[in-house]
Amino acid sequence: MDTVSIKEARIRLAKLINATQRGRGVAITRRGKTVAHLVPPTPSQRKRLPDLSSFRAAVKIRGKSLSRTIIAQRQSNRY
Repeated sequence: MDTVSIKEARIRLAKLINATQRGRGVAITRRGKTVAHLVPPTPSQRKRLPDLSSFRAAVKIRGKSLSRTIIAQRQSNRY
């Protein structure tokens, strides 16, 4: 695990996050004492969202679309 100061972490944040993505942990220190750890997520934290394609297919839209309704309202209130 690498150790960096808060000042250095602010400067190199993108590089530290890339290192964490590759599986390396990073300890962040303030005045020589560890105050935070950047660690890669555990496999349980990487769960994917459920597939909602069947739900989306089941939703039926009735009437005008919301965007057309908003455009019509804007045009009628403009003049």
